[in-house]
Amino acid sequence: MKPQVIAVAGPTASGKSDLALQLAQKLDGEIICMDSMQIYRRMDIGTAKPTAEEQALVAHHMLDIVDPTENYAVADYAQNAEKVICEIAARGKQPILVGGTGLYLKALMHGLSLGNAGGDEKIRARLYAMAEEPEGKAHLHRQLAEVDPASATKFHPNDIRRVIRALEVYELTGTPISRQRQDEPERPFSILPLAIDMPREVLYARLEKRVHLMMQQGLLEEVEALLKSGVTAGMQSMQGIGYKELIPVVQGLQHIDDAVWQIVLNTRHYAKRQGTWLRTEPKTIWITEAPENRFETAMKHIKGFRKGIQE
Repeated sequence: MKPQVIAVAGPTASGKSDLALQLAQKLDGEIICMDSMQIYRRMDIGTAKPTAEEQALVAHHMLDIVDPTENYAVADYAQNAEKVICEIAARGKQPILVGGTGLYLKALMHGLSLGNAGGDEKIRARLYAMAEEPEGKAHLHRQLAEVDPASATKFHPNDIRRVIRALEVYELTGTPISRQRQDEPERPFSILPLAIDMPREVLYARLEKRVHLMMQQGLLEEVEALLKSGVTAGMQSMQGIGYKELIPVVQGLQHIDDAVWQIVLNTRHYAKRQGTWLRTEPKTIWITEAPENRFETAMKHIKGFRKGIQE
């Protein structure tokens, strides 16, 4: 029988971590963080990383695994997280994914299909050489946008593996990879995707409170320290909400109040996009109850999931 994995997803500030901790303690579980910013070292406040106390309660994985100067693609996360999941299951523990990065969840649930066309080493070598040039990744992404706008929208310019594969497929076949049949690879585990939902006005109030708490905890100083250490404004890690808005403040180009309000607005937009994405996944089970009732509801779905797998 395949390992059974529980995923706790939902918009930012919806209470995913609290529910995941409860489930992990009840189910003898370990948490795999599913957040594209919590992977970075020295980026703690703005990513709402689990506290030392929370990490002491339950083992956490996929935290602090990349330096802020490094790029990290969805494919990297999928490969590393899959290994961690299988290791946790092999120890007889319950793997629990927690986070709001939809692409990470999609990659783990459905795999990363990069098209059925063959490959050409010469094309790939040429494209990778172009990527190494100044502004090379941006140039390749613009190229992709011209021949395959759908893929360009899906793939971040820094996800160079998938950008190059899409360009390679187009050169080989003349047909965009987004219009080719995609075979979903066999997955080594089964995932139950639970997602927290709440009224928008309640969520917005929670996330605004979180932004102000982050500022009180020293988010501006965290951004300043990163920039002083050699992390530059254009790096992938600094495109995260809460970091990119404060860079002009550190540089003396913007008033802090304006930047904080922009963080609030951008976080609202991001939370909305997270909810929209989760609604495109047909297997998502929504938990709409108040926080004090979420655990019981989640456990009912988990019991049904386990029973269905065993049958």
